[in-house]
Amino acid sequence: MTQPTQPTQPTSTTSTTSPIRVLLVDDQPLVRAGLRVLMADSPDLAVVGEAGTGTDAVRLAGDLRPDVVVMDVRMPGMDGIEATRLVTAGPGAPRVLVLTTFDDDEYVYGALRSGASGFLVKDMALDDILAAIRVVAAGDALIAPAVTRRLIEEFAARPEPGPAPAAARSRPLTGVTPREREVLTLVGRGLSNGEIAVRLHISAATAKAHVARLLAKLDARDRVQLVVLAYETGLVP
Repeated sequence: MTQPTQPTQPTSTTSTTSPIRVLLVDDQPLVRAGLRVLMADSPDLAVVGEAGTGTDAVRLAGDLRPDVVVMDVRMPGMDGIEATRLVTAGPGAPRVLVLTTFDDDEYVYGALRSGASGFLVKDMALDDILAAIRVVAAGDALIAPAVTRRLIEEFAARPEPGPAPAAARSRPLTGVTPREREVLTLVGRGLSNGEIAVRLHISAATAKAHVARLLAKLDARDRVQLVVLAYETGLVP
């Protein structure tokens, strides 16, 4: 069973900001080691534990209370999708970044529905991986057009078998204005606030305000959940 590592302390003795606590989950030790070494040079990030299975990830997430879990998808036993669902289930749950490759596309919608806040592609630039961790730790979601737009458009429109997704697609968006519906549709297509502003001929600040109101009205935790909702309610075919 994987044992938690000791937290990495910030190198600066004058910093008053606690580092972002990260749990690394991957069944390949070399992948975890590479990420751990990478984060060791970043005083604002601290690896507090590692796990090689989904079961260990759920246990360590509960024991260590990390801010962010970097979660692999394909692991023996419990996979990263089920582990993500369990890790994000409770109040005050950590944010989850799912590790994927373009060969893992079929897992993306499952990860979205399970509460993931974004995706990392394993061959992306190391600096981008660190930036992604910081983004979700700050409460945002990683909707990187180069990564998720293709994945979301191809797979989020494939609801799981059964009546629930069909019912969700017929559910009205109560209290959402026509302009907010337009914004939600564009969020569902993977557009950033800046791109939404250009498309709707509004300022970036106004686009951001519309997104914030949608998060509040729809009780969505982050932008990823808005994407899922846009597909489930049929705004994005």
